[in-house]
Amino acid sequence: MARKPQAARMPPWDEIPAGAKVVVDTAPIIYLLEDHPTFAPRYEGLFQAEAAGRIQIAISAITIAEVLTGPMRHGEDAIARRYEKALNGYEVIATTAEIAATAARLRVRYALKLPDAIQLASALEISASAFVTHDRDFARVQGIKIL
Repeated sequence: MARKPQAARMPPWDEIPAGAKVVVDTAPIIYLLEDHPTFAPRYEGLFQAEAAGRIQIAISAITIAEVLTGPMRHGEDAIARRYEKALNGYEVIATTAEIAATAARLRVRYALKLPDAIQLASALEISASAFVTHDRDFARVQGIKIL
């Protein structure tokens, strides 16, 4: 029996309203910076939308620490500096007492690891339209669009 062709799925980035702010988790940024052959293409449209000025990307301070850990662990200081410069092009959300308290509530409610809870709390703090992640631990999260 012949299969019906499926309609092309709209990229999730097209669901983000123009001018909206999104918080991007660490993995999509690492995939892009390292030009991961499988996963970088999944997120290119998001970063292209930001470069075109259609959306705004914000990251948490946790993302900076997580992204820089890999190159620093391997003694690749020049790569770490290049990554840090690239990350400073985005709005960086500092971890505040309010974000920490929200993160604690999110850890309890969704059984998230502390860095993930801080990431999510950061997105909620700035009223982001979406949180972009490659982590399935966020599947049950409500109150913000998870892409």
